[in-house]
Amino acid sequence: MWQMIGVLAELERSLITERTRAGVRAAQKRGVRFGRRPKLSPPQVAHARQLIDGGQRVQDVATLLSVGRVTLYRALQRTAA
Repeated sequence: MWQMIGVLAELERSLITERTRAGVRAAQKRGVRFGRRPKLSPPQVAHARQLIDGGQRVQDVATLLSVGRVTLYRALQRTAA
């Protein structure tokens, strides 16, 4: 009896997993983005790059934008690629 309940539970779990994966794939095809939103928008990153190219320190620009120095470096690196 318990074995049958276990088999049904495994089957139900695999069905849930497959439906979830199918839903994620369908959402991605529609253009839905997953994950955290970026701290800095593209215009903010462009402005930061202008300030840094103009001689501002990275730490000062990061403070101005209310983000960490490493966050700013990563955003600059992502847009440079």
